[in-house]
Amino acid sequence: MSGDRLRVVVVDDHTVMRAGVIALLDGEEGIEIVGEAGDGRAALDLVARHDPDVALVDLRMPKLDGVATTTEIVARHPRTRVLILTTYDTDADIERGVEAGAIGYLLKDTTREQLAEAIRSAARGETVLAPRVAEKLVARLRRPVQEPLTARETDVLSAVADGLTNAEIGRRLVISEATVKTHLLRLFAKLDVNDRTRAVVVAMERGLLRRP
Repeated sequence: MSGDRLRVVVVDDHTVMRAGVIALLDGEEGIEIVGEAGDGRAALDLVARHDPDVALVDLRMPKLDGVATTTEIVARHPRTRVLILTTYDTDADIERGVEAGAIGYLLKDTTREQLAEAIRSAARGETVLAPRVAEKLVARLRRPVQEPLTARETDVLSAVADGLTNAEIGRRLVISEATVKTHLLRLFAKLDVNDRTRAVVVAMERGLLRRP
């Protein structure tokens, strides 16, 4: 910390969003923006150069995404607290951000007052979560342990996500159509869903199925 001012860097690949965050915090007592970056690689250089108290980091960025950037900052510069600031609030995104070592997870609809207070709290080492994010984490902890999908069930679900029929999935995976149906019934039960579309949505939310 420089004197009694918190040194902050803003990392986001959208120029307008970076400018908006900086303008939002401009003049905020006790907070000083010391740099900005548009990708993860540049963010690591920025943190190494300025040694900020807090880094506001977006999740989806080129070269190095927010999760990898957070992991590197936490490992190389443990004094710098990372606050994820993003529009994404799926269970998988939240879990990845927290596991990477972020001290907080905020959404971009946060107000100026909320953002400033979150920065101050993060600098003190306090966990900061947007209300919607906190609700999702609590709900996730209350869920019973989920039985994982098998490799073959994941293959079937990936084919469903590609829009294939049962017959087409059977041809792709070289299994019978009846076997495809059996796999679908099992993964429906594991995901607690009743149809193919919902199965894909839930699997993606839980990070069980990644799409390009």
